[in-house]
Amino acid sequence: MAQGRTGIRGARIGSGPMGESERGDLAPRTAVSFWCGNGHHTEPRFAVGAAIPEVWDCPKCGLPAGPDPDNVPGAVTSTPYMTHLGYVRQRRTQEEGEILLNEALAKLRGTI
Repeated sequence: MAQGRTGIRGARIGSGPMGESERGDLAPRTAVSFWCGNGHHTEPRFAVGAAIPEVWDCPKCGLPAGPDPDNVPGAVTSTPYMTHLGYVRQRRTQEEGEILLNEALAKLRGTI
């Protein structure tokens, strides 16, 4: 039995392509600078014909970043979680709720 021989000859396991001649040429790209509210700078690369977004998420802090360092976009605010009772209280006053509660209790007790 021959020692030191493997089924794959001439390449290491896990090695990638040897160069651009095997992968093909890269598409022409352009770098666009974005700045977030914390002063972080990121420079993603886009294909030359691609549409450049107005807002990009900062990879360091997650805030939205814009192309103008002096006029950065504000943080996106999200509404806090609200319970069913919270939504009901938006639509009804306390007095209206008590009237509805008394009507529902009267129906359950059989007095209506």
